[in-house]
Amino acid sequence: MRRLAARGAAGDAGEVAPPAADSTDCAPGRSPSPCRLIDLCAIWDAGVFLPAAVAAAWKGAPSGVPRRRLNEAETLSSVQKAQLQRLEAARPRGPGSGDRGPVPRMARQQPPPWVHAAILFSLLSLSTAIEIPMDLSQPPTITKQSVKDHIVDPRDNILIECEAKGNPAPSFHWTRNSRFFNIAKDPRVSMRRRSGTLVIDFRSGGRPEEYEGEYQCFARNKFGTALSNRIRLQVSKSPLWPKENLDPVVVQEGAPLTLQCNPPPGLPSPVIFWMSSSMEPITQDKRVSQGHNGDLYFSNVMLQDMQTDYSCNARFHFTHTIQQKNPFNLKVLTNHPYNDSSLRNHPDMYSARGVAERTPSFMYPQGTASSQMVLRGMDLLLECIASGVPTPDIAWYKKGGDLPSDKAKLENFNKALRITNVSEEDSGEYFCLASNKMGSIRHTISVRVKAAPYWLDEPKNLILAPGEDGRLVCRANGNPKPTVQWMVNGEPLQSAPPNPNREVAGDTIIFRDTQISSRAVYQCNTSNEHGYLLANAFVSVLDVPPRMLSPRNQLIRVILYNRTRLDCPFFGSPIPTLRWFKNGQGSNLDGGNYHVYENGSLEIKMIRKEDQGIYTCVATNILGKAENQVRLEVKDPTRIYRMPEDQVAQRGTTVQLECRVKHDPSLKLTVSWLKDDEPLYIGNRMKKEEDSLTIFGVAERDQGSYTCVASTELDQDLAKAYLTVLGRPDRPRDLELTDLAERSVRLTWIPGDDNNSPITDYVVQFEEDQFQPGVWHDHSKFPGSVNSAVLQLSPYVNYQFRVIAINEVGSSHPSLPSERYRTSGAPPESNPSDVKGEGTRKNNMEITWTPMNATSAFGPNLRYIVKWRRRETRETWNNVTVWGSRYVVGQTPVYVPYEIRVQAENDFGKGPEPDTVIGYSGEDYPRAAPTDVKIRVLNSTAISLQWNRVYSDTVQGQLREYRAYYWRESSLLKNLWVSQKRQQAGFPGDRLRGVVSRLFPYSNYKLEMVVVNGRGDGPRSETKEFTTPEGVPSAPRRFRVRQPNLETINLEWDHPEHPNGILIGYTLKYVAFNGTKVGKQIVENFSPNQTKFTVQRADPVSRYRFSLSARTQVGSGEAVTEESPAPPNEATPTAAYTNNQADIATQGWFIGLMCAIALLVLILLIVCFIKRSRGGKYPVREKKDVPLGPEDPKEEDGSFDYSDEDNKPLQGSQTSLDGTIKQQESDDSLVDYGEGGEGQFNEDGSFIGQYTVKKDKEETEGNESSEATSPVNAIYSLA
Repeated sequence: MRRLAARGAAGDAGEVAPPAADSTDCAPGRSPSPCRLIDLCAIWDAGVFLPAAVAAAWKGAPSGVPRRRLNEAETLSSVQKAQLQRLEAARPRGPGSGDRGPVPRMARQQPPPWVHAAILFSLLSLSTAIEIPMDLSQPPTITKQSVKDHIVDPRDNILIECEAKGNPAPSFHWTRNSRFFNIAKDPRVSMRRRSGTLVIDFRSGGRPEEYEGEYQCFARNKFGTALSNRIRLQVSKSPLWPKENLDPVVVQEGAPLTLQCNPPPGLPSPVIFWMSSSMEPITQDKRVSQGHNGDLYFSNVMLQDMQTDYSCNARFHFTHTIQQKNPFNLKVLTNHPYNDSSLRNHPDMYSARGVAERTPSFMYPQGTASSQMVLRGMDLLLECIASGVPTPDIAWYKKGGDLPSDKAKLENFNKALRITNVSEEDSGEYFCLASNKMGSIRHTISVRVKAAPYWLDEPKNLILAPGEDGRLVCRANGNPKPTVQWMVNGEPLQSAPPNPNREVAGDTIIFRDTQISSRAVYQCNTSNEHGYLLANAFVSVLDVPPRMLSPRNQLIRVILYNRTRLDCPFFGSPIPTLRWFKNGQGSNLDGGNYHVYENGSLEIKMIRKEDQGIYTCVATNILGKAENQVRLEVKDPTRIYRMPEDQVAQRGTTVQLECRVKHDPSLKLTVSWLKDDEPLYIGNRMKKEEDSLTIFGVAERDQGSYTCVASTELDQDLAKAYLTVLGRPDRPRDLELTDLAERSVRLTWIPGDDNNSPITDYVVQFEEDQFQPGVWHDHSKFPGSVNSAVLQLSPYVNYQFRVIAINEVGSSHPSLPSERYRTSGAPPESNPSDVKGEGTRKNNMEITWTPMNATSAFGPNLRYIVKWRRRETRETWNNVTVWGSRYVVGQTPVYVPYEIRVQAENDFGKGPEPDTVIGYSGEDYPRAAPTDVKIRVLNSTAISLQWNRVYSDTVQGQLREYRAYYWRESSLLKNLWVSQKRQQAGFPGDRLRGVVSRLFPYSNYKLEMVVVNGRGDGPRSETKEFTTPEGVPSAPRRFRVRQPNLETINLEWDHPEHPNGILIGYTLKYVAFNGTKVGKQIVENFSPNQTKFTVQRADPVSRYRFSLSARTQVGSGEAVTEESPAPPNEATPTAAYTNNQADIATQGWFIGLMCAIALLVLILLIVCFIKRSRGGKYPVREKKDVPLGPEDPKEEDGSFDYSDEDNKPLQGSQTSLDGTIKQQESDDSLVDYGEGGEGQFNEDGSFIGQYTVKKDKEETEGNESSEATSPVNAIYSLA
């Protein structure tokens, strides 16, 4: 788990209180406040300081470094560093900032209008240039200008920028080609208001080329003149390609070739790329590639290069146009005219095509040595392109040292070496080595590094008080050494009026005892043959008392233990001295935890709680003093104390990343998440909570680093964890067939990404296009550690292969298929399998087999030779040739054995001699039935059978089984309906006895027997009768235990579903228990007609366990067990519960409850009576949706009379024949009578039957009393 942290710049500096009325704001368009340190508005508008800004500061930190706090200097982006360097030259002094480096932001957050950023740059240099407030007089300064080489689009108006500031505001004029440019004389040229920017308008006509030249801007006021760079204006050009007819290029296969582009010269130079005339890009590799000059180089030409043409294209930047050269067509002369795709994968492709191998030679540059010059700071590009067979490899070296690893990069398939940002130490000798198996050759390139002028010490503005001394320094370096020329107000210094207070000493001008008249703008121009530098620096002489430039009485909030610096922006001339005081104390703050820099900034090395308070800065010079105050508040830092941890998850699972934060309670906390250092989108599969992030159904795209960003308006803390998702591997790619042989081939592939789960296996599949085109079959399986395998092949198959990778998560998608490879044919080496001969009718035999697949056919026109003859008859073989997988032999005797053979054959010959298989012709129904069937009763549910076998010639087929058909004729109990459905029991094989079990006791049965073969049943035997004796009954039905009070328990039950004889009574066993304590068992016997019993409880706490069974003469049947209900509150002591029971009738709440229940019942009865008394006639379709039957009582007007409905059934009920009402869900279903299900059989095939006892009419009427006449039921009927 990795932890990183970065503190926001504004976080350590804090928020600034609302400024005073005279303070400087950051209104758009307003010039920054001039000062001797950094302007707050400029920094805020540049976005350097942002409260709670989510940053990319951790991007540069190594991911593997755990729990590391980022150094503040490392958190600065390149843009911010440039911003700081630009602003460092104008840093104001004064109260206002802590000293933490700013954090780059993810998204710009605008601060409240009153918030000013604090300055936190303790790690940067404190030496600064001077800037004069704009309300004071000052010479002009160039603030914006166009680049030196200014290329413009000819379709647009021309804009040459030049802006400057000064007091008074400067005026502008221009020179063109070192001559005054009179703008007023040209109607197309104008100058922007309050600016020197030139606008050349071509809407009314004119040619932009007429205005090309070298321009220079002059900004002037009464204190001096500032100059811009000499701006070279050029118009972009995109000339047309000259028309030319190109003859086909004839080249021998294996020879080198260069196709020259020669694009028309453009400004700037066009981008070159090669395509076909159909706008398809030319595939480039180490054999075919484009050089830096735009030419297309072939190290050796192959036959496939003739398949397309080649056209050079030039894209021009400004006009956004692409010009295409007429295409080259190649004609390749070869010794092997067929472009056989299999030869591309041949290990020695060139010799296989008859191409002679050659040692390398250089196509570019020519010869063995060359030289190249490059300017300092530019990119050096060295290129070597070689020919040869096989294609040479290129390697780069530097003589006497290594290549600069931090700046060197190989390009264009190692044919080019690029070194960025060249410096003097990159000069020397480089050489490229081109080699193949035939030899090697090298080319040496001598690199000389020159330099245009670059600053060592650029002149800065000089502000002096009258009588002070100062100097301007202009130092630059270059190769060759640049010369320095001084100018003043745009004129050479030699021609300027003499000044006794000024002395020129080479690259330095010294001023002594300066006066007001010494004010001017000086220019330093340093140049050599490769370029020039021009810098403006003014000398201003002022006499100004100290003034504060920052808002007054700022509130600065900083984070505990940070290093902070308080700046106090001020200005004065002579330069004032600055002192700091805390809480009005008289001692100056310096030393210990405090450090005051030369520019007056106060640094607090480590903020503590006791550092909170009011700080006062006082600026003093000989003309007076000024002061400002800053209130400093110290806040606790934001810390993530439970950080997210690295996790490994399978696809589809749920992952939770924790992030628990501690922060200063007075600051608002915001917790956000980044994925791979970018803001995380919280979709439907993610849930962001205050202290965690949950990802549901993890997918491969969820893998990456997750960063929790806890931020306040002052600081932030970061913690990072990496989520690894185990997914299915990516598909293998780039399948290649090599080592082609008659019965084998080598398949090679490049593994895909294993997606964090190692590949365990590769499955190679094949497809053939003759028998099952488009169907893929598994060929072989290989370990995950290999990527090449030899595959054994079958004859006459047009193979195509693909590979599937497998890991613990699953299988990859199949790879793209390989090229096809066809093997030669051969006679079959095997015959069809699973040969059978069976009759489908009594006079035929169908011969079937499993057809052979594509890998066993071995040749075209696969067919089968089918032979057959009767077994043991010595007759000749019958034969026929079949193309399918079956053949029917007709007019056969009944169930006769045959010898059968099936042999494969193709156009290359016959397969081996087939094996002989025995088959049989069709069967007929058996002609005889079993005789002398004897039955012996074993018990109440089983009988034993015995019979005599039939003669084998009467079976007329294969004897499957002897089968007994039996059915229940009647029950020995009166008035008991039984199902007479026929059941069966089978006895497989040639058996003479068997057992039929699971019969119903106390019943009359009938039984018949048959013989069964493959065709069906034979004739039935003589019908036999038998009777099963009495058995034990089934368990009583619907055993119910009710507890109306704490003294008694009521038991109720129904008669058994299966009496299995004459019931003689019931046996009840019960026992009391309380927890682990069990009482003595009590046994009660009841008469067969008794179905209720009341148990007197011995105590109100114990529970009871009851077991009830029915009895016949045979014995007791299956018992049913129930327990009494648990007390309402077993935790309540028994004595207390009894006392409450006794006193409840005297409680007021109980009396009120009973009265409310009585009143509710009375209201319900009244409503029922009113509803029922209305009666009358109601439209049928309004009262119910049941369709009318012909027997429904119907009035002439189409309505029913509901006035007398007391004895009518509720809707949805059923009425029995005797008029009693039964529920829709009847207790007597067809299943009870054995009609609803199939019979079940025991091990010996006997039937598991079902039966039930018909309900007694009087019992039914007693249990199902007239519900519709009950008041409660009447109320339900109204609902």
